[in-house]
Amino acid sequence: MTKLSVNINKIATLRNARGGETPSVTEAAIKIQKFGGQGITIHPRPDERHITRKDVYDLKPLVTTEYNIEGNPHRPFIDMVLEVKPEQVTLVPDADDAITSNAGWDTKKHFDFLTEVIQEFKKAGIRTSIFLDPKPELIESAAKTGADRIELYTEAYAKDYTLNKEKAIQPYYETALVAADFGLGLNAGHDLSLDNLKYFSDTIPNLLEVSIGHALVSEALYMGLENTVQAYLKRLAKW
Repeated sequence: MTKLSVNINKIATLRNARGGETPSVTEAAIKIQKFGGQGITIHPRPDERHITRKDVYDLKPLVTTEYNIEGNPHRPFIDMVLEVKPEQVTLVPDADDAITSNAGWDTKKHFDFLTEVIQEFKKAGIRTSIFLDPKPELIESAAKTGADRIELYTEAYAKDYTLNKEKAIQPYYETALVAADFGLGLNAGHDLSLDNLKYFSDTIPNLLEVSIGHALVSEALYMGLENTVQAYLKRLAKW
């Protein structure tokens, strides 16, 4: 079964909009795991607009499933991840002022940089994943960096899903096949939702993990957090 890792950035966004500690990022992480979530994802940014450095450290002892920290590997981010030692780090090439992630790595252009960074994390025993657009031609260089996994950037799939889901998923399917050939594990995330997740997880081979935040937290406003986590798990179940 594909694992569900819940990105809790939006919980932090709500908290920071008002100040104080409500809603609690740490309590959300505890509850999500209690309700069946199989991982907690955070994406701290330098301006701390949602997840703060304090959150990164506070969550470490509370995540008993899998702790996944995403971010652009600037030196302060690298040092923080090496100190916290999550189970997984996902490298994302987002600009400091980006509202949200909007592109994957060019693993050919940034090959030397990614290789150097990934070796640091692997020496510390941290599993590494590269955020990647669905482009089969980038897989070989991604594998040669030493990365353990790639995370497919799924915004394009989500955007085109209602227009032509077969066409929308085709580049992801092709990329997944090449990733398997090169021995890379496969994650996916960005704009996956209750509407489009099942088709994606049923179609993409060897999908190990999805990271979902914005849609899940939004849907939880109407359905409740426990019901929403359970609904996502049902979408991922293979009967």
